[in-house]
Amino acid sequence: MARPPALDNLLRLDGYLWDFQHEICRRYGVFQEYLKKIEECGGMDAFTSSYREYGLHVQPDNSIHGLEWCPAAEKLALVGDFNSWNWDSHPYEKGEFGKWTINLTPKEDGSPAIPHGSIIKIAVTTNGSTKLKLSPWATYITRPKETYVYHQEFYNPSERYVMKHAKPARPASLRIYEGHVGISSPEPKVNSYRAFADDVIPRIHKQGYNAIQLMAIMEHVYYASFGYQVTNFFAASSRFGTPDDLKYLVDKAHSLGIYILLDVVHSHASKNVEDGLNEWDGTPGNYFHSNSRGFHSLWDSRLFDYTQIETLRFLLSNLRWWVEEYGFDGFRFDGVTSMIYHSHGMNDDFGGGYPMYFGLNADTDSLVYLMIANHYLHNKFPQITTIAEEVSGMPALCRPVDEGGQGFDYRLAMAIPDMWIKILKHTSDEDWKINDVVFTLENRRYGEMHVAYAESHDQALVGDKSIAFWLMDKEMYDFMSTMTPMTPIIDRGLALHKMIRLLTMGLGGEAWLNFIGNEFGHPEWLDFPRIGNNESYHYARRQFNLVDDDILRYKFLNRWDAAMNALEAKTGWLHSGPAYVSWKHEGDKVVAFERGGLLFVFNFHPTKSFPDYTIGVEEPGTYHLALDSDAEQFGGHSRLAGDEGHQSIPEGYANRRNRVMLYIPCRTALVFQRK
Repeated sequence: MARPPALDNLLRLDGYLWDFQHEICRRYGVFQEYLKKIEECGGMDAFTSSYREYGLHVQPDNSIHGLEWCPAAEKLALVGDFNSWNWDSHPYEKGEFGKWTINLTPKEDGSPAIPHGSIIKIAVTTNGSTKLKLSPWATYITRPKETYVYHQEFYNPSERYVMKHAKPARPASLRIYEGHVGISSPEPKVNSYRAFADDVIPRIHKQGYNAIQLMAIMEHVYYASFGYQVTNFFAASSRFGTPDDLKYLVDKAHSLGIYILLDVVHSHASKNVEDGLNEWDGTPGNYFHSNSRGFHSLWDSRLFDYTQIETLRFLLSNLRWWVEEYGFDGFRFDGVTSMIYHSHGMNDDFGGGYPMYFGLNADTDSLVYLMIANHYLHNKFPQITTIAEEVSGMPALCRPVDEGGQGFDYRLAMAIPDMWIKILKHTSDEDWKINDVVFTLENRRYGEMHVAYAESHDQALVGDKSIAFWLMDKEMYDFMSTMTPMTPIIDRGLALHKMIRLLTMGLGGEAWLNFIGNEFGHPEWLDFPRIGNNESYHYARRQFNLVDDDILRYKFLNRWDAAMNALEAKTGWLHSGPAYVSWKHEGDKVVAFERGGLLFVFNFHPTKSFPDYTIGVEEPGTYHLALDSDAEQFGGHSRLAGDEGHQSIPEGYANRRNRVMLYIPCRTALVFQRK
């Protein structure tokens, strides 16, 4: 059992972990054992670059070399239109450890034996039965128009896209735009990589985001899975374009200094047999557990066996592939809660405290895989960022591996959007519990960074609503035009939408995330084409035309979003340490806090405005208005003079050394900067 080198640092951060040192050290010892196994397999660099060897690769002399791990197979053969689907003409040769190789010499004219664009599959024979399968390492998977079955297309164009722009440095403050290529057009269609690059990325840059989190890139046969039922881990989804088109997108982001994250799914895999990884070698095991551990009953998917050295080779190489081949700058790991518990978090309330995190329900195999992945990524690529989708609050998930943590940089603050939706669904404005709101926003592990968000794709899906739609609902159809009266519902909706977003961004974490379209209050819900809606794309789109129409009030929310980002970029409050909340008043519905040299003040009261309201501040000086949700440009009522300074008074208040007197209109968010 190995002791992490910096365990004492972790124990100083969280004294509750003293009682669980033994388990932390045990996990770290298992992590060390796996590093030794990887070293025995040629070392980490060779191990993680296996994508250069496995699959099919054209050599400098135009010969083609192929390698597959298919331990249970009796026979492997390469078939396709290049050999008229002859199952006998191009067999693989079986080697040691379940590995199969094939070598194809060039044609007489010197060109590769398999032309670019050829349709290919691998005939896998196990127990006398042969199935046509796709290589686990396939990089381009397409679907014939006449069938729903996907196949591998041999991708070897004469010219490949070459990246022109350097990767940006990791931002100190991450302002993340969560994007989905397919739904990014106002038109009812599947949008393309190039259209996203040319039309949407400039919008993202103009709004002040410095990072894009790109969803649904790893190939998934079922579009409505939102990219979370991955069939082909090394293939960029062909429904949006070619691999070179995706490179163009990433390069376009880098040209504008935008850091780009990939939503990576290593928590489970699609159960599809014909076009997925499932039963690749003809058995239910292979990359997955062959028993009940290999099946996720709720997600109806397959679960990886992280103790298999070839599974580790596959997944770690997959991470390196997306960084080196496409230039991604980091990853958001999906489904981490499901990974790290044997129960997959199903029916768990996570109220058991620390014994729950270190008891029998915790899955050592998954936790150690995440340690290995983060250890490798952060050592190989120092500017990389990893984010965990994790709801249980596993301690040390976002602490370095050498402290005994899992090594993530951030985790999603997943309780925050659930809180807002619950409030909007069940609580009248007069009954909002200000203390509870602030508690949820601040309730995160000390020393671990969190990505705050008011809503993400989960809240946009059919069956739920965006915050804008919860606030304004059907009135958005008739009263979002400036040519119509400002109704009480629209007035309230615009005001609270701005306040909720700023309060979450200001208090909820060390990074900020917005889902595509929510920056301007996208109406309605998100629903992918399916049998239940007659394969309609009507809701599988983002209506940027609404914010582009100057006559509509969506522009006000869009401007507010840009202004929040601009002020954060100027002051860096997200990476300046935690806020100090000096005031929470239930009756007045007022919240005030200081962070990053700024004073944030919120009045959630639906009717009461407060003249000469006393707010405590630590530093003396003149406080000038830096951001005002009530300003005319944001669709407000212009109840404050923007250039008025507020001189502090050297009298202590609310545990602060000074005080200022402010006019705080109802349903208004204000930010002041000291000069």
